[in-house]
Amino acid sequence: MKVAHIPNILTVGRLVSVPLTVWLMLQGQMTWAFWMFVAAGITDGIDGAVARLFNAHSKLGAFLDPLADKVLLVSIYVVLGWLGDLPSWLVIMIVFRDLFIVGGALLMLLLSRYSRVDPLYIGKINTFLQIVLAGVVLAELGLGLDSRGGSTALIYLVGASTLLSGLAYLVIWGRKLASNGLEGPP
Repeated sequence: MKVAHIPNILTVGRLVSVPLTVWLMLQGQMTWAFWMFVAAGITDGIDGAVARLFNAHSKLGAFLDPLADKVLLVSIYVVLGWLGDLPSWLVIMIVFRDLFIVGGALLMLLLSRYSRVDPLYIGKINTFLQIVLAGVVLAELGLGLDSRGGSTALIYLVGASTLLSGLAYLVIWGRKLASNGLEGPP
């Protein structure tokens, strides 16, 4: 096996693990779900490190890696919301923001001269906070961790960063399209 394939194999493994993680959560097996989440984080780090160290970047990996991360996070948030462990307003915000960003990115690629949509710094902060909150809540449920109200503070931080990142994308895309970013008819 070529080293170049390792990042994609790890990413596909992470993507394929999502249904198992969701099933574990729905079965009340939060300890196992927590460790699956940790394993996903470790493989995400490893696939990124291998890609950088061995220059094993690929178009497939550039597409699959963020997809796997989003599918895992959104799935965990939806299940935690369904089970009542996260507020529904937060889950709705996160799902809507992700759909908005995917739809907006597709529109930018289709309607403008821009060939790619780069992630914003606030979006990276939001993703980091979402990962931390998911990990804390799963650790509280699965390992009996007492975060001493930390998850409540994180809920509001995630809510604020979700709103800010969605608005930031909206403003930036609006400016790009308004500043001659639209192409004429084909």
